[in-house]
Amino acid sequence: MTEAQLNDRMCILSRAELPPEELIRFVTGPDGAVVADLRRRLPGRGAHVEARRTAIEEAVRKNLFRRAFKRDVIAGPDLPAQVDGQMARSVLGALGLARKAGQLVTGSAKVEAALRSGRALAALHASDGAADGLRKLSGAATAAALGRDESRVPIFRSFTSDELGLALGGVHVIHAAVLAGDAGAACVKRLRALAKFRGEDPSGSDLPMRDHASGACGPDEHAGHSSNPCGTDDRRGTTPAQEAEA
Repeated sequence: MTEAQLNDRMCILSRAELPPEELIRFVTGPDGAVVADLRRRLPGRGAHVEARRTAIEEAVRKNLFRRAFKRDVIAGPDLPAQVDGQMARSVLGALGLARKAGQLVTGSAKVEAALRSGRALAALHASDGAADGLRKLSGAATAAALGRDESRVPIFRSFTSDELGLALGGVHVIHAAVLAGDAGAACVKRLRALAKFRGEDPSGSDLPMRDHASGACGPDEHAGHSSNPCGTDDRRGTTPAQEAEA
């Protein structure tokens, strides 16, 4: 296989041929530093790595960028973090565009309504938000999916309340929902890419669920956490008033 074919659609780590959306393209700058070309638009020779942080870490460790570019390059251990930052900024920018397009709502009540109505493509819960708030979102998403006999929308926990707030107009944000539309769909695509890169699961399969009929916790909800009985709430620094408003 030629080097041109290798650089076209093949991961330099696994040597697997992958679709473009499952790869991150890298190029080198004038100083020889390796940088991610997330939009695949930068000129010059490119090298691809599967779009997972662990894959980039391994490629750096094995010095594979030097082999791919056939010259000395700068690809330090901070490269995965740089890519993470680029992807996160791209997602936050897309969230802001979705809000301006009217395809994003914030606040617990509006988000729950969007989930139950089927208008939501995805939901977000701040990573520092209350555990109980996450359970409520998960319950609303699950109930809506069962009612329409379809897959549950993903719930992403990729950002803190401060990060979400800065992206969405400086307000305190714990919950948000991305709505259907071009801007919303583009936003969800970037959210999924970031979650995959970080190894996060937005499906909610790992979320503790509550038996909504009886109000009782599921059998494993508080396993190993006897100090947090049903009905209590680990707010992680968020007040009940803030949770209700956000």
